[in-house]
Amino acid sequence: MSAVAVKETPRLQQQYADSVVPELLKEFDYGNVMQVPRIEKVILNIGLGEAILNGKAIDAATGDVRLITGQQPIIIKARKSVAAFRLRAGMPIGLKVTLRGPRMWYFLDKLMNVALPRIRDFRGVPEKAFDGHGNYTLGLKEQLIFPEIDYDKIDKIRGMEITIVTTAQNDDEAASLLTRLGMPFRKREAQ
Repeated sequence: MSAVAVKETPRLQQQYADSVVPELLKEFDYGNVMQVPRIEKVILNIGLGEAILNGKAIDAATGDVRLITGQQPIIIKARKSVAAFRLRAGMPIGLKVTLRGPRMWYFLDKLMNVALPRIRDFRGVPEKAFDGHGNYTLGLKEQLIFPEIDYDKIDKIRGMEITIVTTAQNDDEAASLLTRLGMPFRKREAQ
């Protein structure tokens, strides 16, 4: 007897299709469903200036990113030499992962519903982090907010930058899209 694997649609993607698209159609008065903004990709970056002195930093950060995203990161290398930083062109100085499809939806769901609420004194993410073209960038101070990371096994607390790239034409459309998906934006009074 063979078991057929059924691919399950991520919960957040289902929510987007079922409720967010009709709400955005109504809110912005789009003439076509294809005009509704959607999330294209999520990019996670970690800068590792410490890798110049500590070669194991890249390996440790790679393991953390692989646990968090479920995908192997690529190593970013320096383009130019900078003598003041003891940096030579070609040295590894960061990691990057681009998530698309189901992995992207699972990661966003985990970020918004599990990881962000674990931040101490969390009051929401800033609304001012849009770039003017509908993309949102969020900086995190530590990787410990993700449940996959074991506190006893990390060598150093590292920050990361998460960019959510949307097809929205402006920041208002992107903010409405992310709010409806569950992004916990900070209330206006608290800013």
